[in-house]
Amino acid sequence: MTSASGPTAAWRSGTQSGDLLPSGPAGRLSTPAGDGHGPEAGPPTVTIGSYPDYPTAQRVVDYLADNRFPVEHSAIVGTNLTLVETVLGRMTTGRAGLLGAGTGAWFGLFIGLLFGIFTVGNWLAVILVGLVIGAIWGAVFGAVAHAMTGGQRDFTSASSLRAGQYAVTVDAQLADQARQLLGRMQMPNMPNPAANTR
Repeated sequence: MTSASGPTAAWRSGTQSGDLLPSGPAGRLSTPAGDGHGPEAGPPTVTIGSYPDYPTAQRVVDYLADNRFPVEHSAIVGTNLTLVETVLGRMTTGRAGLLGAGTGAWFGLFIGLLFGIFTVGNWLAVILVGLVIGAIWGAVFGAVAHAMTGGQRDFTSASSLRAGQYAVTVDAQLADQARQLLGRMQMPNMPNPAANTR
């Protein structure tokens, strides 16, 4: 039985030492740090307030920043996440063609402008031709793409991710400082943020 030779000869399956891994295209490989169960956790954090909407939580962090709090040690954490898909309307082949024409017109205008810059003659005609050709091709592709779905999705929609509440967290060693600042914050129609701690 012959032994392996070459740059990967020192590598053995199941070895723990990073020195025995073969080098890759970017150089010498090393074993990852940590226990292998995802990214290492940062410093422990404390929730200093929970709020019903994002703008309120954002206002709290902005207030901390205005008062020279090191906001790089804070985070806004959305909890109880819900995916909401809002249906905007019915999609027909004609509407798909119209939307495609609009998108194609913008692309054609962009290409027309690029060619128009380097045109010695009538640059306005080049831009208009690009716009018209883009709109036609966009309409064709939009209509064909919708027709190919076979009626599986005859509506347009917009998806958004919403949270039930937003918690403001800070590193544990800065929690007392943050609570003192929030105790002086005046927020209309909201309870004292310092009272929302847990």
